[in-house]
Amino acid sequence: MHHILIIEDDNVIRDSLRRLLERNNYQVSEARTVHDAVSNFDLDALDIIICNLRLPDQPGTKLIRMTPTPVLVLTRYASQRFETDSLQVCAVDYLSLPLDHEQILRAIERALSENLKQKKRACLNLRESEKPVAGMTGKCPAMAEMFRRIRKIAPTNSPVLIRGESGTGKELIARALHEGSTRKEANLITLNCAAISQNLIESELFGHEKDAFPGATTARTGLVEMANNGTLFLDEIGELSLNAQARLVRVLEEQEIRKVGSVEPLKVDIRLIAATQGDLNQLVKEGRFREDLFYRINVMPLQIPPLRERGIDIIELADKKLKLCCERLNLPQKVLGADAIQVITTYAWPGNVRELENAIERAVIMTEGDEIPMELLGLDVELVKHDSLTPTYTPESGPGSENISISPGIDDIAPEDLSLKEYFQRFVLEHQDSLNETQLAKKLGISRKCLWERRQRFNIPRKKKS
Repeated sequence: MHHILIIEDDNVIRDSLRRLLERNNYQVSEARTVHDAVSNFDLDALDIIICNLRLPDQPGTKLIRMTPTPVLVLTRYASQRFETDSLQVCAVDYLSLPLDHEQILRAIERALSENLKQKKRACLNLRESEKPVAGMTGKCPAMAEMFRRIRKIAPTNSPVLIRGESGTGKELIARALHEGSTRKEANLITLNCAAISQNLIESELFGHEKDAFPGATTARTGLVEMANNGTLFLDEIGELSLNAQARLVRVLEEQEIRKVGSVEPLKVDIRLIAATQGDLNQLVKEGRFREDLFYRINVMPLQIPPLRERGIDIIELADKKLKLCCERLNLPQKVLGADAIQVITTYAWPGNVRELENAIERAVIMTEGDEIPMELLGLDVELVKHDSLTPTYTPESGPGSENISISPGIDDIAPEDLSLKEYFQRFVLEHQDSLNETQLAKKLGISRKCLWERRQRFNIPRKKKS
């Protein structure tokens, strides 16, 4: 008989699940919190764990990395994108509340029949050589492929072109490539080409002789020479002037430089790693980037996936950044609230990991309690996927309960057939007589402040009670 552990602090949901599973011949145990589960049960010996996303002590997703046992997470905030991505990582399934008995039974059967426990164990017990590079976290397929390529590329001397949006960690990857190469004992020299004016970039890169130009009172060693026998990392290489690009081509072709104002060449041995968040192909077509340089630096391309495409990695990153931030600021450890987790996993993250770090630090400083609410992350709600704001329904409970039952469907029109504005308007107008503002916001999966802002934007004034 398969053994299933239910971790749920809501007595109604927990009892309903237990009766369902026992009727279907499963052995069932119960816990109210993550701490209770870890203290009282051998998680690895279980066949399935079913837990709520929001528990009194920690988010249920904490269990995903604690055990090879498949974890089915119950959530009122499940989005299709997050659900699909999470299935690719360590055999996790997300189930929406209210309880759909058939859906739960199918998910359990799928986890057992596909032997997901062994797959997840293999995912968690990565060999040392397969671990992510230092300073980076990620288990999604795109990150796993990137780490594999880094391990293959690092020991070579081939030029590397790193592409990725701002804040994705291009410099971290350049450092990992250097540390994994035979040049790691030599210098890694870094230059952001966008931070140096065009009339100084050549002198910065290649150095100059005394009196080579007005103001050159002493000779200067360039960064290329400083990187001799090591690695030169040029961030935002698309910002280089055409003259500097021509000189860089010669460095790559002849392995030599000529300082500004000098006629004698100087031999150098460097490995070039370049990075860009722009489209170099388009710059080549526009004549703003040399084609010969492009083909010389694009020998080993690396693409960093943006944060919004990394699925459940976002939760792991957020937890890691939260812990480090609390330690750095010497503040008590905090946890992310369920609404904060939902926004983090559905936000577009145009600034990627750097923006996530800033949002976490801002929330840690401003939060007075132990749990970080959504609004203190300071994120633009317009960049949150609309499907994450679908109102949720809970099983009927007794009079006076916080869980107020609302019949699904609005005028028999499915939510996916309505725009966000139409759905919001209909939902609020239909239920504002029976629910207060706090309850409305909870059903919509947003904060009261966000509810008020949307009322103003969609011109839905709050109905005054007589």
